[in-house]
Amino acid sequence: MPNKFKPSNGSKSKIRIKRNDMVVVIAGKDKGAKAHRVLRVIADKQRVLVEGVGMIKKHVKPDPQKNIAGGILEQEAPIHISNVMLVDSEGKRTRLGFQVEGDKKTRIARTNGGVIADKKFKK
Repeated sequence: MPNKFKPSNGSKSKIRIKRNDMVVVIAGKDKGAKAHRVLRVIADKQRVLVEGVGMIKKHVKPDPQKNIAGGILEQEAPIHISNVMLVDSEGKRTRLGFQVEGDKKTRIARTNGGVIADKKFKK
């Protein structure tokens, strides 16, 4: 049986969403107007891990060597990249464009033309 998460035949898709971007889920069970942060982008499978979205329960065995107690953990599951949309500076959903100034390429929001900054979050 083929794996539905298998990458396509070597064709690279344009993934414009980066880690730490703010996105809104536009389809699926977690659809809503609240913005969430992207934790991880899995480019070859066209999936993103979004903070607090697509929560699943995972059964974990105890492992004393790694200091894991075991039990049932709740964690985020990856969702398809087409089910999320970028959020601009005003908090509205937007498409993404690029603007080249000299040798610098910046990401801009199509709704208001504002620059979408690469945010750096500290853990």
